[in-house]
Amino acid sequence: MTETPRTPTPIDTIAEAWVDTLAELEPILATYIGRFEFNDRFADYSPAGAERIASAARAVLADLQAATPVDEIDIVTQDDLSRDLQLLLDVHEARWHLRDLNVIASPAQDIRSAFDLMPTDSVEDWKTIATRLKAVPAAIEGYVETLREGIAQNITPARRQVREVAAQIARYTDDSGFFTSFVAGASIDEGDLPADLIGELNEGADAARSAYNSLGSFLTSTLEPASSETDAVGRELYELHSRRFLGATIDLDETYEWGIQELARMVAEQESIANEILPGATVEEAIEFLEKDSTRKLIGTEALQKWMQQTSDRAVEELGKTHFDIAPPIRDLECMIAPTQEGGIYYTGPTDDFSRPGRMWWSVPEGVTEFDTWRELTTVYHEGIPGHHLQIAQAVYNRGQLNSWRRLLGGTSGHAEGWALYAERLMEQLGYLEDPADRLGMLDGQRMRAARVVLDIGVHLAKPRPDGQGVWDADYALEFMRRNVNMSDEFVQFEVNRYLGWPGQAPSYKVGQRIWEQLRDDVAERDGEDFSIKQFHKRALDIGGVGLDTLRAAMAR
Repeated sequence: MTETPRTPTPIDTIAEAWVDTLAELEPILATYIGRFEFNDRFADYSPAGAERIASAARAVLADLQAATPVDEIDIVTQDDLSRDLQLLLDVHEARWHLRDLNVIASPAQDIRSAFDLMPTDSVEDWKTIATRLKAVPAAIEGYVETLREGIAQNITPARRQVREVAAQIARYTDDSGFFTSFVAGASIDEGDLPADLIGELNEGADAARSAYNSLGSFLTSTLEPASSETDAVGRELYELHSRRFLGATIDLDETYEWGIQELARMVAEQESIANEILPGATVEEAIEFLEKDSTRKLIGTEALQKWMQQTSDRAVEELGKTHFDIAPPIRDLECMIAPTQEGGIYYTGPTDDFSRPGRMWWSVPEGVTEFDTWRELTTVYHEGIPGHHLQIAQAVYNRGQLNSWRRLLGGTSGHAEGWALYAERLMEQLGYLEDPADRLGMLDGQRMRAARVVLDIGVHLAKPRPDGQGVWDADYALEFMRRNVNMSDEFVQFEVNRYLGWPGQAPSYKVGQRIWEQLRDDVAERDGEDFSIKQFHKRALDIGGVGLDTLRAAMAR
């Protein structure tokens, strides 16, 4: 950064120490942010491990609340880190860890995904991987101990999640699954790995497969019979998770009604654009017309990856000249096909030193081989620039002003995903979606996000269905989603299972976008003729990742 580096304060010191503590207690998190000194191990997933993290959080929260801020950066750090620590403790007190199992973001996936971001350039890197592979059984054992405690306390995940995760594990441990394929592809540029190291890797992969098979057996034979038949978590837990994913407190009932209205607005906008694409056509007819257009279609994941990278590189090059100041390290964004087939599209941030760049990942479900560019163009902008990558990598880059927690670990889904949806609309406003087909694709995603607000709150709070035929349940959620998205059924089923097992996360996208737009409008009204949208973006992004209530307060100051 060009600014003079800020002198660290006592609050910075507290925040930095908390990052060190988390890196040691949650080594996967350390891997994610590029702290590789703990890459040979996993967290303690037992109940004792969960209590150890909670105990550390209580101590840090007490120290933080006793500290005195010296400037605006300190005020934001104290406000947001206190919020984050208190939420960690609230979730722990709710005993969520005893039922922490879902199809996308639970220890069942996290332990495996740790290997996706580990360095693989040297013999030493692969030695570390071999050690971590051999640590998988202990991690799984601790996780099973926690789930068993949940059974003892009658706090269990939904049966649907248990069954789906068991199916995921079967794919991980298949003879051609992740662990076998991962070590089979072990190599370095300098040549072959030593034979003894290859043996260690195979031994580690076998140990990891065996541990995951044991987890799968436990899920099927022990947890599934004890699991809950109800997908809904209820209002109390849902309010907690909504705060967790937004970093803001919202009126859930008002948000549900707003979601219904926003969905109707997206449908109307889609219908108008469908008429532009094919006069007199419905949305479905316009989509059918576009899907037959071979010039807008990609065949195979290799073509998908190449197109994503070219699209991303072009956006970085052009926006870096006109609308944003994009530093050289931030210009490097890698578009990747994920080594799994679960259906998610996601972003992982760069390491602190940018030795591993930001990456956009696409986990393509088995059997999906065709991709429509008109539908996915906005996805690249959402995950890359000006979406997640610009926001997250800019915070990482701002090391001269922000402590490590603010740059690498702060923030919420509502802040990041809300910004990414905001960025989609921004690209439309900047003229990057002039083709009506591309705008229809953007609206397809925005419509899905609006539908998720209604579905997620509806299911978990057991709201009356919009059609007046009873209350929300999983079957109606799937029917509702199929009516409101144009995706392969494999994607739709995965998405709905994700919402059912990860309460509060899916609405954070559209609700986050709503809050970002409200914030921009509030600042524009306050600044009047002096308002600059470019300066608004700079001021907001320079704050780094924070909860949305913290962002509002900081921008108001």
